[in-house]
Amino acid sequence: MPMKPKELKDKTKGIIHLVMTHFDKDGELDLKALRKSLNHVVNALRGESAVFLVTGSTAEFYAMTDEENDHVIRTVVEEVNGAFPIIAGTARAGTRWTIQASQRAQKLGADGVMVVNPYYHLVTKEGLYRHFKAVAENIDVGIMIYNNPVTSKLWITPDLMARLSKIKNIVLDKENTSSAGAYFFMQRAVDPDDMKIICGLGQIMFTFETVYGAEAYVTELANFAPKIAI
Repeated sequence: MPMKPKELKDKTKGIIHLVMTHFDKDGELDLKALRKSLNHVVNALRGESAVFLVTGSTAEFYAMTDEENDHVIRTVVEEVNGAFPIIAGTARAGTRWTIQASQRAQKLGADGVMVVNPYYHLVTKEGLYRHFKAVAENIDVGIMIYNNPVTSKLWITPDLMARLSKIKNIVLDKENTSSAGAYFFMQRAVDPDDMKIICGLGQIMFTFETVYGAEAYVTELANFAPKIAI
C-alpha cells in the first residue's frame, strides 16, 4: 500500500535515483533488462536513504505511450517491493491527462507522483494553482511538483509555491534551478512542515544548495555506479 504524503516527504532524503528506461535494439521496452538493473541498484543501496523516481525526463516518459509508462511503473513497484519510496512521473500537457496518469500510478502502487506545469501554452499563476489543486483533489498519494522552467517554459515563483504547499498532499518540490540564490528564496518561502525542496540538478548544485538546507538531490549515477552516487 502506498505511504501517506507526509511519510513520503519525511523519507525523501539522500539520493533521488532517476530510473532509466531500458529499450531493446528495436526500440521496444526491455523489462527484463530493467528488472536486472533495478535488482542491482536495490541491493547496492539497501540501508541508504534513497527514493526511486521513475517515468521522469531521464526515463523518457515523453517518448512512451501511456501503456508503456504504466508497464515501467508496475515493474519498478514489483522489483523495489517496498525497499524504497517510489515516485512516478505523470507529467502531461493538460490537467485531465495528468489526473488520469496520476490515478493509474497510484493504483499501480507508486508512493507519490511528480507533476509538471501544463507546458504547451503559458499559464497564469492562478491557472497553475488550479492545475495542481485539481490533481491533488483526485488522488491520495503525495505530489512532487516538478519546477522545471527549461521544459515547461515557466518557473513557479516562491510566493506561488508557498500557496501550493498548503494543499495537503503537495509535499515536495523538485527544484530545477541553476541559481543557488533562487533555491534559497524558495526554501525561505515554504514551511518545512508542509513541503521539502529538493535539488533537481544533481550533485553539482547540491554542493551549493545543501548550505541552504537541501536534504536530497537527483542523480543518474545510481543506474551505473550506485555506490558513487551516495
